[in-house]
Amino acid sequence: MSIGHTLLALLESGPRHGYDLKRAFDERFGHDRPLHYGQVYSTMSRLLRNGLVEVDGVEPGGGPERKRYAITAAGVTDVSRWLHQPERPEPYLQSTLYTKVVLALLTGRGAAELIDRQRSEHLRLMRILTDRKRQSGLADQLICDHALCHLEADLRWLELTSARLDRLATEIGTGTGTLLGPGSEPEPEPVPAVVEPRREPSA
Repeated sequence: MSIGHTLLALLESGPRHGYDLKRAFDERFGHDRPLHYGQVYSTMSRLLRNGLVEVDGVEPGGGPERKRYAITAAGVTDVSRWLHQPERPEPYLQSTLYTKVVLALLTGRGAAELIDRQRSEHLRLMRILTDRKRQSGLADQLICDHALCHLEADLRWLELTSARLDRLATEIGTGTGTLLGPGSEPEPEPVPAVVEPRREPSA
């Protein structure tokens, strides 16, 4: 997420103090990862330096002066450009999960057990997100759905990888013997049969 563009867009409704910006951000986007005040003020300083916001007023108080920020015409243009630009898809071609599976095979550890543990952790988080959806409004439900879709894709990948562990172990053993040393290739882990979920016949 682009913190700068998000704060800029929140300013389009009217000038705000840094505290108000943080609160608005956290209410809409920071449920799991609220902004730190330092992030807000460092980001606003950068936007001010780049001419995307301006100081609309300063209010004295018991502590430091409170600056009220307003978006400039250049800031509005920058937000429009950002919103119209498609996000680059993230293919996850070198994910941590893949790295762990390969390293487990390379070092003779249990790759099948690693996959089982990861599957359980994914399912645990999916249950938490599903419960959260039941108690949330539409905006938070969409956030949960986005996360659940990614987790479901990970689960499909784990099932595919589990079914191919023997082939992967063979490829790693023959293709990267210099990493293991002669005769030190790990034995492939036994692969349990992959049971497809039972589908109920449609009415």
